[in-house]
Amino acid sequence: DLYIFFSQYNRRSQGVGIARLAWADRDNPSGRVMVFSNGIWLPARSFVFPNGTVRSFYPSAVPIFPAREPWNDDDTEVDAFWGPAVHWNVYLEQYVMLLNHAKDTNWKQDGIYVSFNPRLDNPTGWFTPVKILSGGRWYPQVMGIEAGAGTDKVAGRWARFFMGGSSEHMIQFIK
Repeated sequence: DLYIFFSQYNRRSQGVGIARLAWADRDNPSGRVMVFSNGIWLPARSFVFPNGTVRSFYPSAVPIFPAREPWNDDDTEVDAFWGPAVHWNVYLEQYVMLLNHAKDTNWKQDGIYVSFNPRLDNPTGWFTPVKILSGGRWYPQVMGIEAGAGTDKVAGRWARFFMGGSSEHMIQFIK
Protein backbone atom coordinates (compact mmCIF):
# COMPACT_ATOMS: atom_id res chain seq x y z
CA ASP A 1 0.00 0.00 0.00
CA LEU A 2 0.91 3.63 -0.52
CA TYR A 3 0.21 5.73 2.60
CA ILE A 4 -0.75 9.38 2.34
CA PHE A 5 -0.34 11.68 5.35
CA PHE A 6 -2.17 14.97 5.11
CA SER A 7 -3.37 18.02 7.02
CA GLN A 8 -7.14 18.27 7.32
CA TYR A 9 -8.82 21.60 8.05
CA ASN A 10 -12.58 21.03 7.85
CA ARG A 11 -14.61 22.39 10.76
CA ARG A 12 -15.48 19.05 12.35
CA SER A 13 -12.21 17.19 12.08
CA GLN A 14 -8.94 19.15 12.00
CA GLY A 15 -5.50 17.61 12.34
CA VAL A 16 -3.23 15.04 10.67
CA GLY A 17 -5.06 12.33 8.75
CA ILE A 18 -4.00 9.18 6.90
CA ALA A 19 -5.21 7.61 3.68
CA ARG A 20 -3.97 4.60 1.76
CA LEU A 21 -4.03 3.31 -1.78
CA ALA A 22 -3.30 -0.23 -2.90
CA TRP A 23 0.01 -0.22 -4.78
CA ALA A 24 -1.70 -1.99 -7.69
CA ASP A 25 -4.06 1.01 -8.07
CA ARG A 26 -1.34 3.66 -8.25
CA ASP A 27 -1.75 4.16 -12.02
CA ASN A 28 -5.52 4.58 -11.69
CA PRO A 29 -6.17 5.93 -8.17
CA SER A 30 -9.43 7.83 -8.72
CA GLY A 31 -12.01 6.60 -6.21
CA ARG A 32 -9.69 3.93 -4.81
CA VAL A 33 -8.07 5.79 -1.92
CA MET A 34 -9.31 4.78 1.53
CA VAL A 35 -9.36 7.16 4.52
CA PHE A 36 -8.61 6.05 8.09
CA SER A 37 -11.47 6.97 10.40
CA ASN A 38 -12.29 5.62 13.87
CA GLY A 39 -10.16 2.52 13.48
CA ILE A 40 -11.33 1.50 9.99
CA TRP A 41 -10.44 2.31 6.41
CA LEU A 42 -13.37 3.97 4.62
CA PRO A 43 -13.68 3.97 0.82
CA ALA A 44 -14.84 6.84 -1.34
CA ARG A 45 -18.50 7.02 -2.26
CA SER A 46 -19.39 7.41 -5.90
CA PHE A 47 -22.11 9.77 -7.03
CA VAL A 48 -23.55 9.74 -10.52
CA PHE A 49 -24.77 13.13 -11.70
CA PRO A 50 -27.80 13.39 -14.03
CA ASN A 51 -25.47 14.03 -16.98
CA GLY A 52 -23.72 10.69 -16.31
CA THR A 53 -20.58 12.17 -14.74
CA VAL A 54 -19.29 10.04 -11.87
CA ARG A 55 -17.46 11.69 -8.98
CA SER A 56 -15.87 10.17 -5.91
CA PHE A 57 -16.40 11.79 -2.52
CA TYR A 58 -14.14 10.93 0.38
CA PRO A 59 -15.16 10.84 4.02
CA SER A 60 -13.30 12.97 6.54
CA ALA A 61 -10.48 11.26 8.36
CA VAL A 62 -10.54 11.09 12.11
CA PRO A 63 -7.08 12.59 12.70
CA ILE A 64 -4.34 10.59 14.38
CA PHE A 65 -3.25 13.92 15.87
CA PRO A 66 -6.46 15.95 16.22
CA ALA A 67 -6.37 19.71 16.75
CA ARG A 68 -6.88 20.53 20.42
CA GLU A 69 -7.83 24.10 19.50
CA PRO A 70 -9.05 24.49 15.89
CA TRP A 71 -8.35 27.22 13.35
CA ASN A 72 -11.92 28.23 12.67
CA ASP A 73 -13.56 28.91 16.02
CA ASP A 74 -14.26 32.23 17.75
CA ASP A 75 -10.72 32.98 18.96
CA THR A 76 -7.23 33.33 17.49
CA GLU A 77 -5.61 30.51 19.49
CA VAL A 78 -4.67 27.29 17.72
CA ASP A 79 -3.19 24.07 19.08
CA ALA A 80 -2.77 21.84 16.07
CA PHE A 81 -0.24 19.69 14.26
CA TRP A 82 0.00 19.95 10.49
CA GLY A 83 2.34 19.44 7.52
CA PRO A 84 3.47 15.84 8.19
CA ALA A 85 6.60 14.53 6.45
CA VAL A 86 7.30 10.81 6.89
CA HIS A 87 10.43 8.81 6.16
CA TRP A 88 11.79 5.34 6.96
CA ASN A 89 14.81 5.61 9.22
CA VAL A 90 17.19 2.69 8.61
CA TYR A 91 19.15 3.46 11.78
CA LEU A 92 16.09 3.53 14.05
CA GLU A 93 14.33 0.79 12.05
CA GLN A 94 11.04 2.66 12.15
CA TYR A 95 9.11 5.44 10.49
CA VAL A 96 9.68 9.04 11.56
CA MET A 97 7.15 11.84 11.14
CA LEU A 98 8.16 15.49 11.40
CA LEU A 99 5.33 17.95 12.06
CA ASN A 100 4.65 21.64 12.35
CA HIS A 101 2.69 22.82 15.38
CA ALA A 102 0.66 26.01 15.00
CA LYS A 103 -0.31 28.18 17.96
CA ASP A 104 -2.46 30.89 16.36
CA THR A 105 -4.68 31.55 13.35
CA ASN A 106 -1.80 33.38 11.62
CA TRP A 107 0.10 30.04 11.59
CA LYS A 108 2.69 31.19 14.13
CA GLN A 109 4.92 28.23 14.91
CA ASP A 110 5.07 26.75 18.38
CA GLY A 111 7.75 24.44 17.04
CA ILE A 112 8.76 21.36 15.12
CA TYR A 113 7.77 17.98 16.55
CA VAL A 114 8.69 14.35 15.89
CA SER A 115 6.75 11.10 16.20
CA PHE A 116 7.69 7.47 15.55
CA ASN A 117 5.92 4.31 14.43
CA PRO A 118 7.43 0.92 13.48
CA ARG A 119 4.60 0.17 10.99
CA LEU A 120 2.66 2.28 8.53
CA ASP A 121 -0.22 -0.19 8.53
CA ASN A 122 -0.93 0.71 12.17
CA PRO A 123 -2.20 4.32 12.09
CA THR A 124 -2.87 4.31 15.84
CA GLY A 125 0.74 3.28 16.55
CA TRP A 126 2.24 6.77 16.22
CA PHE A 127 3.82 8.00 19.45
CA THR A 128 2.73 11.30 20.97
CA PRO A 129 4.71 14.03 19.15
CA VAL A 130 7.67 15.51 21.04
CA LYS A 131 9.07 18.99 20.39
CA ILE A 132 12.56 19.02 18.89
CA LEU A 133 12.77 22.73 17.98
CA SER A 134 11.00 25.85 19.22
CA GLY A 135 9.71 28.14 16.50
CA GLY A 136 11.00 27.05 13.13
CA ARG A 137 9.58 27.36 9.64
CA TRP A 138 6.99 25.44 7.69
CA TYR A 139 7.31 21.93 6.28
CA PRO A 140 10.11 20.23 8.19
CA GLN A 141 11.65 17.24 6.46
CA VAL A 142 14.89 15.34 6.21
CA MET A 143 17.13 14.26 3.37
CA GLY A 144 19.26 11.21 4.05
CA ILE A 145 22.98 11.58 3.37
CA GLU A 146 24.31 8.08 3.97
CA ALA A 147 24.90 5.55 1.20
CA GLY A 148 21.64 3.72 0.51
CA ALA A 149 19.70 6.17 2.69
CA GLY A 150 19.90 9.41 0.77
CA THR A 151 16.38 10.50 -0.13
CA ASP A 152 13.51 12.38 1.49
CA LYS A 153 11.81 8.99 2.03
CA VAL A 154 14.77 7.12 3.56
CA ALA A 155 17.35 8.42 6.00
CA GLY A 156 19.86 7.07 8.49
CA ARG A 157 21.40 8.22 11.74
CA TRP A 158 22.43 11.56 10.22
CA ALA A 159 20.39 13.59 7.72
CA ARG A 160 20.02 17.11 6.40
CA PHE A 161 17.20 18.92 8.22
CA PHE A 162 15.03 21.15 6.02
CA MET A 163 12.43 23.80 6.87
CA GLY A 164 10.72 25.97 4.30
CA GLY A 165 12.63 24.21 1.53
CA SER A 166 16.13 25.05 2.76
CA SER A 167 18.64 23.36 5.04
CA GLU A 168 20.92 25.05 7.51
CA HIS A 169 21.29 22.12 9.91
CA MET A 170 21.97 18.43 10.24
CA ILE A 171 19.80 16.20 12.40
CA GLN A 172 21.06 13.16 14.33
CA PHE A 173 18.69 10.37 15.36
CA ILE A 174 19.59 8.56 18.56
CA LYS A 175 18.25 5.21 19.79
